Amino acid sequence: MGEAIAAYLHYLPIFGLFALLSIEHVSFSKELDVARARRLVITDLAYGVCAGLVLLTGLVRVIWYGKGWQYYISNSLFHTKVGLFILVGLLSAYPTYVYLNWRNTLKTGQAPVISRREKLLVTMIIRLELLLLLIIPLLATLMARGFGSG
Repeated sequence: MGEAIAAYLHYLPIFGLFALLSIEHVSFSKELDVARARRLVITDLAYGVCAGLVLLTGLVRVIWYGKGWQYYISNSLFHTKVGLFILVGLLSAYPTYVYLNWRNTLKTGQAPVISRREKLLVTMIIRLELLLLLIIPLLATLMARGFGSG
């Protein structure tokens, strides 16, 4: 029963990552007003919390459940999966940086002004994050079926 609950608690924030990143993508592509910019900041914060929960619950599964930590540590797909997750986290730093730079402007009740280049860069990073996040479950599925070890 514990293994099933641990898996479930791992899947929930994964779904949250996809949902929140999709919300970020749609919200960022629209004209920014103060309310939308504030929602983006909050959405990005929630995204960070979900990423932390994915990492925490993933560690719980590796250490106490599944095939045992030795299996995962010696599995090349596990290393690829974790590497992609870290890459997504590093990529997400730039949109977070952009949103955090809006704080002073938002405090004055004004909408942030974004250059065309910055808007394009953030949009492309979010799309790349979504693409990389889509690969991770495929790697997990292959890994669960014995691929990547030995």
